[in-house]
Amino acid sequence: MKTFKLENEPKIKAGFKAPEHYFDTFSAKVLQQIEKEKEVKVIPFYKRSKIISLAAAAVIVLALMIPIVNNYNATSNDLDEATLETYLSYQSNLNQYDLIQKLDNKDLQKLNENIALEDETLEDILSSNPNIENLISE
Repeated sequence: MKTFKLENEPKIKAGFKAPEHYFDTFSAKVLQQIEKEKEVKVIPFYKRSKIISLAAAAVIVLALMIPIVNNYNATSNDLDEATLETYLSYQSNLNQYDLIQKLDNKDLQKLNENIALEDETLEDILSSNPNIENLISE
């Protein structure tokens, strides 16, 4: 195989040539073009009407409020009475005496206001229950 030497091969001439004295005046030409282009006209996007922009802002605010409202409604701390009663009766080791010890005077007054037993109802319960002694002792 024949050895290849770069120095012996014919060189390709560049296809592009800069005109003579081109780079001497290049910076002056560029500065002239920049000075001409200083006045740029900018047309704002929301120039058409303010009503469209206000409507778009209202839609965005409503879209952002939907998750907040759903989260607020979902994290309610209110327990319904049936769930609480079921938990206390089946899942805890509380008895009636433990509950009585936790009640204060305000709770007792609320209980007395909420219970509206008539004398006839009370007599019916006492007469139909064979364990009157247990009810009286409690």
